[in-house]
Amino acid sequence: MLGRRRTVPDDYRAFAGLPVEHFTVGPAAERMAVHVSGRLTGDRLPVICVPGYQRNMSDFAEFTTYFQRLMREDWPVVLVDLLGRGRSTDRIDRQAYASPNDAHALSAIASALGIERAIWFGQGYGGQVLMALGAQRPTVIAGTVLVDAGPVTDSRGLVRLRNNLAEIATIKGAAGLRVMLRRMLTPDYPGLADTQLDRLGERTHFSDRRGRTRALFDPHLLKLLEPFEHDDVLVPQWGLFHALDHAPMLMMRTQLTQQLRRETFEEMMRRREDAAAFVIDGQGSPALMAHADDVTPIVHFVQDIAVGRGRRR
Repeated sequence: MLGRRRTVPDDYRAFAGLPVEHFTVGPAAERMAVHVSGRLTGDRLPVICVPGYQRNMSDFAEFTTYFQRLMREDWPVVLVDLLGRGRSTDRIDRQAYASPNDAHALSAIASALGIERAIWFGQGYGGQVLMALGAQRPTVIAGTVLVDAGPVTDSRGLVRLRNNLAEIATIKGAAGLRVMLRRMLTPDYPGLADTQLDRLGERTHFSDRRGRTRALFDPHLLKLLEPFEHDDVLVPQWGLFHALDHAPMLMMRTQLTQQLRRETFEEMMRRREDAAAFVIDGQGSPALMAHADDVTPIVHFVQDIAVGRGRRR
């Protein structure tokens, strides 16, 4: 049985310039969408980007442009849609949506592309998948970039995400969807114009020809958020965080994020004193990576690892 497909318009604007190849992963013949830019060669460590919980590779489109421009060469960058997101198929077994399973899928993609070692860049949930990957296959990780990602997610952010996604699903009509997305995104990106908010909203939702709101992810991901409450105290999985200790790390947190508490980020810095850490001002999750100032620390991080200057524990 093949993985379940959602319908994504062929000319969808959020995916413009991001052609993909589909790779079969796992026993259920599910298919992951992968975009490769630059040249995959043995002498270059590729950067593999993993998006957040319900998000997709479009979150890294601007990052890729700035990164390759600043590197001044055709450095390989790999973008993926985790199963159930973007242009990947949905999981047959909906109970299989979990970070260890997503880590297995990433490992399979790396093998399919002939990648033995890479620098991995995860935002939010994507960073937690990389921690699971570090526990499963540490040798494939040459370095890790974590943005709004830690050993625990702020329960308040999970509840807000759940409530927002549930409300969006009830909207009918393109105009109503646009207004709703602007209202929900403005607190996280107060400096963006309405047209920019519209483009950001298109990364996860669109209105079909009948005016129905469609999500660019499996709706079952929303159901998995139902158990969480604002006052839940979630236990940090520091063991998984330390599964990345063998390789250099760069940590970043957006100023307005509700995914990663500041005190958790500070504890991460304390535990990895060798890691560089930055705060991205004036935005929330996901980080837009739409300015050279935000991408430059990642460029320097990759350059240092590439020439053997990366700091390790």
